[in-house]
Amino acid sequence: MYNALQHTHSGLRWVALILLIAAIFNAIASKSKGEYLKKDKMLNLFAMILLHTQLLIGLAMYFQSSKVQFTQGWMKDAMLRFYGMEHFLMMVIAIVLVTIGRKKAEKAVAPIVKHQKIVVWYTIALLIILAAIPWPFRAALGGQWF
Repeated sequence: MYNALQHTHSGLRWVALILLIAAIFNAIASKSKGEYLKKDKMLNLFAMILLHTQLLIGLAMYFQSSKVQFTQGWMKDAMLRFYGMEHFLMMVIAIVLVTIGRKKAEKAVAPIVKHQKIVVWYTIALLIILAAIPWPFRAALGGQWF
């Protein structure tokens, strides 16, 4: 079961990143048009929903993973600290930022303000997500491309 969750979580990361980047670039491109269309709203919503889905899968993995151990000295071990605290905390913060940003965009009246809010909040969240992913070049974390 854990392996299926891990593969799903790892594979969906690419879809989540693509949707988040697409939402940011769409907001940048749409700012000058002066309108906030249903497609804009749906792209922002789907990016947020997929991130929340990733969070739920990640939470299921969190309680099953051998990489999450709260034993004595776990903060001194880079991998245990990363998966036990850093990855979890940074991803939750990023998802909260996306959720807040989308809500603020929906409440804004002017279309340009809606797009600006998406650009700012989603970009900050994207940067946090990129920092929190266990990339393969971070050998101590045992990350994989897929």
